[in-house]
Amino acid sequence: MLYNNNICRILGIKYPLIQAPMNWINNAEMVAAVSNAGALGVLGPNAGPKEIDGRRVRTEERISIELSKVRRLTSAPVGINIFSDHDDATRAYAMKTIAASKANDVNVYCLVGTFDEVIYKAIKEAGGIIVHRELNPTPESARVAEENGADIIVATGVDEGGMLPSGCMGTFTIVPTIVDAVKSVPVMAAGGINDIRGVRAAFALGAQGVYVGTRFIASVECPAAACVKDMIVAGSGEELISVAPNERSLPTAAAIEYHKRLMSGESADAIHKDIMARGGLGVAMLDGDIVRGIVSVNTGISAIRSIKPVADIVEELMADFNA
Repeated sequence: MLYNNNICRILGIKYPLIQAPMNWINNAEMVAAVSNAGALGVLGPNAGPKEIDGRRVRTEERISIELSKVRRLTSAPVGINIFSDHDDATRAYAMKTIAASKANDVNVYCLVGTFDEVIYKAIKEAGGIIVHRELNPTPESARVAEENGADIIVATGVDEGGMLPSGCMGTFTIVPTIVDAVKSVPVMAAGGINDIRGVRAAFALGAQGVYVGTRFIASVECPAAACVKDMIVAGSGEELISVAPNERSLPTAAAIEYHKRLMSGESADAIHKDIMARGGLGVAMLDGDIVRGIVSVNTGISAIRSIKPVADIVEELMADFNA
């Protein structure tokens, strides 16, 4: 199969594959392993240890610590996650992230949320590459990102894990829609891609790369709790339950409770606040407390049946490039 290599050229990587910056369950070791395997590893929110020598480490400090650690583990291109929502506090945090990234020779910024002119300008002034993943992708939002300098657009379907798009379009629907909407920017597909069949389908729909998260949770290097990895390997997309309109989980005790509350008519906002008050995804997915926390994954986990080293996962997903 022949592939367009625009994404590889833009990012300076061997394979058109980006590891999604999963919240909490992400650290320097996993990111470096992905990049060393020829894809793009991306450092995500809350990456790295919460405490060092008994001292609680602030999130913004952890970014610098983990980025410097990444650079000790790989000289290959890596990326950093930035959330974008026009909020002043979010912008201030983004500026600190950009400064820390520049100091550690990281110039690929994976933006999730909405287009923000302030953040875009700061990244471009820093000589950065923008991978834009709209939280709720539409043809209009893709065109806005392209017109303002996005280098790569990610089209995410509701098949994904994490915070779901508010629309109802799956990966098979949203990818060709976004591909047709933009003029010259390459598009990556995200949502439910866990094996080479998903990669091939994404390219058949017009994508030039894939953006993968859940499959990397079930990797040796991922810091996710062992019980969570085991749940993924043993699980099925049919088991997933809604805990809020834009959040779902494997059936942990907490998820079942949230689902019942949602079905009884309780406001999604109240439930989400409870989830965050308990520690969000970190409670179960990092700490392993599947009684109090939720486990968010994509709908295609039936294709994941083993825990493997990151390098093996990258090789399997990108096997057609080595043919």
